Amino acid sequence: MAALLKWALLLPVAILAVMLAIANRAPVELAFDPFGASDLSIRAPLFIVAFASMMVGVVIGGVAVWMRQGRHRRAARAARSEARRLHAEADRLRAQKSSLTALSAPGVGA
Repeated sequence: MAALLKWALLLPVAILAVMLAIANRAPVELAFDPFGASDLSIRAPLFIVAFASMMVGVVIGGVAVWMRQGRHRRAARAARSEARRLHAEADRLRAQKSSLTALSAPGVGA
């Protein structure tokens, strides 16, 4: 069901992306210098500029989210470490209890 939903969402997006690429094949000049030097410019089809800018935006957004959630990942690591420590202590106490119970039980035939 999840795969069907994924394809139902991705297929229209892919079709729109192809339509955008076909409709915007004209070359545009992308200048990286605000003062007009022609050394820092490239000519590329508009759809390449648009897709590249979207990809850069996705990467920047992903990095920003990853950095913002660092404290949550750190807290989760601390909680996992504490849970492991407590499980180990509980196992040690269970083993200690069973050994004490075995020692305090009256022996058979005594």
